[in-house]
Amino acid sequence: MTDNDEFLRLADPMRRELLAHCYRMTGSVHDAEDLVQETYLRAWNAYDKFDGRASLRTWLYKIATNTCLTALDSRKRRPMPTGLGAPSADPSAELESSKEVPWLEPIPDSMVDDPASVVAGRSSLRLALMAALQHLPPRQRAVLVLREVLQWKAAEVAEVLGTTTTAVNSMLQRAKAQLEQVGLKEEDLAEPTAQERKELLDRYVAAFEDYDIAAIVELFTKDAVWEMPPFLGWYQGPENIGRLIANWCPAKRPGDLKLVPVSANGQAAFGMYFRGEAFAIPVLTLSGGKVSHVSQFFDLSLFEVFGLPRRLPEATPVQ
Repeated sequence: MTDNDEFLRLADPMRRELLAHCYRMTGSVHDAEDLVQETYLRAWNAYDKFDGRASLRTWLYKIATNTCLTALDSRKRRPMPTGLGAPSADPSAELESSKEVPWLEPIPDSMVDDPASVVAGRSSLRLALMAALQHLPPRQRAVLVLREVLQWKAAEVAEVLGTTTTAVNSMLQRAKAQLEQVGLKEEDLAEPTAQERKELLDRYVAAFEDYDIAAIVELFTKDAVWEMPPFLGWYQGPENIGRLIANWCPAKRPGDLKLVPVSANGQAAFGMYFRGEAFAIPVLTLSGGKVSHVSQFFDLSLFEVFGLPRRLPEATPVQ
């Protein structure tokens, strides 16, 4: 067996956890896939220099982290509409979108569902945390992920970043303070019980497929948030969310919408179809038996990422 064959045999099982790592660093499933490929190419080319002093896993994470940091030097942060600094919008106002903003993207659980992600906890991939991480400078982001998610020692992180343990500890404290400042809450990272989750999701599907605005309004907590990149506005409160959907959703009657369950970022999600055509991917945050946040993504390229068709097989032509 050649060194290259040995490298592929030993390194390939770590691909999913490295994808999760690159996603936490970048907030983009597309960028993460590219950066994992680059990580493996760099590691493959340098494998003859790997001396085994650290584990192969640690060595690969070092390469992946620095590959991400180099890429982030030339890329903007990936916000959600709530992170742009504007107040909640009027649901009757004209919708304004921007394709110039590099929006945060969701990631399918199926791409990162591996032992390492279970150890780290699914909460480490939740959209609320991914959005909060975008407020951190890249090196602080790396320190927080390596120390808090992967539970690395400060000395190990210092070696990866080419700095001191004192500097790592300082960056970690600043990162935590910044996350507190942007308002990341424990309930944003919590999960309901299995039974509570099933009942609520069944109600969610029924309300939207029946296009029942009153039932939709009943789904949400009193301070629920709805946002939908690439549209710049975000909306707060059940009544405003209901008005937004009534005013701007193209569906007008029962059966116009069809929801196909998927899972993203350790959260419930759906492929949403309008009259059989790909429409959006909503990712839900559940709290206290209700929906507290919906991030509805209108980037149709995500349907392929989630293994969803652009058109449902049983769809009839739009009239």
